[in-house]
Amino acid sequence: MRKPAEWMCSLDERILEYVDDEPWTTPRVLERKLSMDASEDRIRERCQLLADADLIEPIHSEMYELTTWGRLYLEGEIDARHQPRPRPGRVL
Repeated sequence: MRKPAEWMCSLDERILEYVDDEPWTTPRVLERKLSMDASEDRIRERCQLLADADLIEPIHSEMYELTTWGRLYLEGEIDARHQPRPRPGRVL
């Protein structure tokens, strides 16, 4: 079973699951594809936090892909509470 970190929210789970299904994505695509009430800016912020925790990584500008750690988290192999904690002020 997956164990999210205390800073994670349900939107983070949805982002990770979507990026797992697609080779890459952007906050704009996620805003259109996720059936959640979240703005592109909110999704961008969550992507930056997930990248800071090494669960996704930017591959070009605002394009993100899942990291090995992100895949292991989704498979229930790691506990996200042991991933690097996003640093305050890191999100642009």
